[in-house]
Order: sequence, then C-alpha cells, then structure tokens
Amino acid sequence: MSSLSKDADAFKRVLHRQDYTSWHAQSADTATGTNVNTQLVYAVDHLKSTPNPMRLQDIAIVTNTPLDTDTVLLEKFKSHDRIQYDPKTDLYSYRHDFNFRNKAALLTEIQRQTRKGGGIPVRALKESWKEAPQAIEELEKEGEVLVTRTVKDGQLRMVFWNEIKPGEESGGTQVEKEFLDLWHQLKVPNDVDLLKALASGKCSVTSHNCAEGLQATAAEAPVPKAPSNTKKKGKRSAPRQRQVKITNVHLKGEIDLSREYHGGGK
Repeated sequence: MSSLSKDADAFKRVLHRQDYTSWHAQSADTATGTNVNTQLVYAVDHLKSTPNPMRLQDIAIVTNTPLDTDTVLLEKFKSHDRIQYDPKTDLYSYRHDFNFRNKAALLTEIQRQTRKGGGIPVRALKESWKEAPQAIEELEKEGEVLVTRTVKDGQLRMVFWNEIKPGEESGGTQVEKEFLDLWHQLKVPNDVDLLKALASGKCSVTSHNCAEGLQATAAEAPVPKAPSNTKKKGKRSAPRQRQVKITNVHLKGEIDLSREYHGGGK
C-alpha cells in the first residue's frame, strides 16, 4: 500500500471517530442563543405571529432551533401555557386571548366584553388578528363602537361597544367640537369651595345660581392653613402617685407582715 493510500485511510479513521454533535449545536446556537429558554422564546414568538398551525419540523427550520431533536426544549415547548397541540393533525398553534378572523366576529367579542362591564385593549385584539385596528376604525365610523386614543399620538387604546346607535330618535350622534371644547374648558371647583357653596344654600340640584354661588364662594374662600406641629408650652403637671392596694387584710393583727419568717427544717 502506498503512503498516499495509508494517509487517506488514517484520515478516514479520524473522521469516523470525530463527534459532530457539538459542531451542529454551535451552528444552531449562533443564531438563536445557547440557552434553552432563549430558543423557546424564538419558537413561541414565531408561532404567535403565524395565524395558521405549523408542524414541529417547520418551526425548528424557520427559527433555526433544535426543537425537533432537543428533548428538553421540546418538553418546555409542549408544556407552555400558550401552545396548543392537535394530535390528529400533528400541528402546533398559539392560543390567543381572542379567537376571531373577521369584523363581525370582532364586534361580537367587543359586545361580550362590554356587557361584562369593561372594554378591550386594542393591542390584545391586534395580537389575535392583525387587521383588528383597521376593522375597529371602520366600526367606529359606523357608530358600532366607541374608542379611546392616546393623548400623544392619537393611537387606538381601548374599544367599547356603543349600545346607543346613532339616530334621530335614540340619539347617540357625535357632539359638535365647539361644545366639546366648551365642556373641557369648565373647571371643577375644589372640595373646600364645593362644600362651602352647598352649605351656604346657593347651590342645589335645581338651582340656576349654582355657578354664581361657586364663583363667589371661590373668591371669598380663605386659603386653608397648614396644620401646625407646635405644642403649647405650659407648666408640667406633677406625676400622679398611684394608690397601692393593700392585700391580705384578713391577716391584720394575726401575723406581723414586716418580719421575715423562716420555715423550720424537717
């Protein structure tokens, strides 16, 4: 056998003994981190952003995680409270807070939550359906819902079902901006002025002079003084002497209690 063939055989034996598992783990960890929890976050977040269920192998390929080979990672993924598994189809899906895919189902969900006494954050609705903000704006124009927006940039914040539909008979139409500005310009009196006006009798439920009474009271009301922590100085009273209650009165005259008595030894 020539030296070249001997070297080739030796090289093959070295390759046969080489452990490639660490190489595979290093290439995978480069993109998604070496920690199992970090890889779990990648897999769950991708499934959260996907509206359709996925196979386990596809999730592992897209997220570049050993989800289909690492038993620890797979167990954490299956036991996640937001992951749903369908054994019939062998597919995994993300469990959102709400389950709807059209505007009609969205309105039904908003009505259900409003009847319970609260609205729904638009952010939570968007996580369940990406088209939710656009559908909410359409429902607002139709008068089906009421929304609150952020002060800074006017983004949708909360949505409520509008129980009073716009109409000539039932009302429910949008108030004109002029009246809204006048309403927000009104200043609510503080508690001191309000209580003083009510006590003076100038303000009542059916009184037409309520505003005048409040204004006059506000002008006349003195500024409340801060409570003082100083104490009045005076003569200190002498400490009282407690009367001692005398016990064992029934022994008086029989035994001298001022003496010490020692028991006799046995």
